[in-house]
Amino acid sequence: MQNISIGKSGIEVPFLGMGTWAIGGGSWWGDNDDALSVKAIETAVEQGIRWIDTAPIYGLYHSEKVVGEALKHIDRDKVVLSTKCGLEWRHETPVLHKVVDGTAVYRDLSAQSIIEDVEESLKRLGTDHLDVLYTHWQSPDFSVFPLEETVEAMMKLKEQGKIRAIGASNVTADIIRGYCKYGQLDVIQEKYSLLTRRIEKQLLPTCKELGVSVQAYSPLEQGLLTGKVTMDTTYPEGSTRNSNPSFQPVRRAQAIEMLAKWADLTEKYHCTTAQLVIALTARLIPGLHVLCGARTPEQVLDNAGALRITLDGADAVRMKWDVDAIS
Repeated sequence: MQNISIGKSGIEVPFLGMGTWAIGGGSWWGDNDDALSVKAIETAVEQGIRWIDTAPIYGLYHSEKVVGEALKHIDRDKVVLSTKCGLEWRHETPVLHKVVDGTAVYRDLSAQSIIEDVEESLKRLGTDHLDVLYTHWQSPDFSVFPLEETVEAMMKLKEQGKIRAIGASNVTADIIRGYCKYGQLDVIQEKYSLLTRRIEKQLLPTCKELGVSVQAYSPLEQGLLTGKVTMDTTYPEGSTRNSNPSFQPVRRAQAIEMLAKWADLTEKYHCTTAQLVIALTARLIPGLHVLCGARTPEQVLDNAGALRITLDGADAVRMKWDVDAIS
């Protein structure tokens, strides 16, 4: 299984990682069986999925606590662990992010808040260091939280050995350049799928220039690219799928038709549609890290199947042509 680098950090992992937002539960995801979630994380590491990603806001600390419980049963050296900072509800700031399950969450990328976030995350996760620390959402006004202060705090944490690599999520090309100007940026985490490819033009050229890796979340486009969604599939009121452009009738029909064309390839590679899509997504951008969410061992095993697919060049070209045709 080939490993790929995380920026200039020296850390290498297989391309597929495990996201734990759903494990946090809450009104967004509903109730979970925490013991099953712990088993899912253990299964991921057993299957070669070494990068486990979480965040304090996932379930308002709950995801981190569950990941911490799982780490008690896993060799820490086998895991590349990432969490995030910059969203907190310990106190108010000038920047309200949103209300989560009745709790007002604020953006705070000051040095003091970042350091407090990390110390608390280390306790919940039961570890003495993080492999990657992401800033979850960026400041809309750098006069409130200067980017230089944010990066300086993260570089200090790296010097102290509390983090090994610096990441940022929900960024622009200018923000990427800012991180690299004031310190180091190893990886960005952004939405990317066969149907949502904006980063290819907006962010990827800057990342290539500066040696910054990309970790893609939502590669299956909220389930649309699993092959299980039909034109008749409906979602309850309030579901984000109802406002996702990819789920609107014309776009949904294009996606379903595209996946249907690949039925012969799922037979050829003895895989599911989802596994084929994950494998292709990883190939579209050289060195791409792909993050797939899961909260049961069965979901992990399904995702992990993508690690064993080696696409023939001709098949990859054919599928990319189909993807380009609807982009």
